[in-house]
Amino acid sequence: MERLLTERDLITLIESDTWMMTILRCAEQLQLPDCWVCAGFIRSKVWDHLHDYQDRTPLADIDVIYFDKQDISEEREKQYEQRLLELLPKELWSVKNQARMHVVNDSEPYQSSVDGIAHFPEIPTAIGARLTNGTLEIAAPYGIQQLLSGIVAPTPYFDENTHLHDIYQKRIHNKQWQKVWPKLAFVSSI
Repeated sequence: MERLLTERDLITLIESDTWMMTILRCAEQLQLPDCWVCAGFIRSKVWDHLHDYQDRTPLADIDVIYFDKQDISEEREKQYEQRLLELLPKELWSVKNQARMHVVNDSEPYQSSVDGIAHFPEIPTAIGARLTNGTLEIAAPYGIQQLLSGIVAPTPYFDENTHLHDIYQKRIHNKQWQKVWPKLAFVSSI
């Protein structure tokens, strides 16, 4: 297993995965504003690589996010999920407009999809990828080093708020990631 050290290494890892590239192409076809495929889609791929797993760890869903202040209805998100299901019917899609997720998450309005990513619970989950005219881009508000090193820590947003920090701790417990990926290191606070 080749060690991942840089963003270029991460991009190469994703580009070498036919399934991931198919997912990214489907998301790009929707032409949603500020659209990213994020969270476990990338995190699990990296953790599988760190553990030298040959088979992909199943995902609960594929998180696609975008930012559109003009239509923040949940119905619109469901329409986009349906379009993705038409393209790849065997996948479990979850589409969320980050222009409305601050309401769900009881926070200040997000300014972009990347701002929404910055409000995810864990640093290695706070990552997105997208294709723009065939070029793979990465969004990582807190960098990629913890992800590439197998370190799980709360994002500053979850670390600084006691209530949210408790949610982070419960999430780590409930996800049981250490059973799937035993080499991970868990940090309770940054």
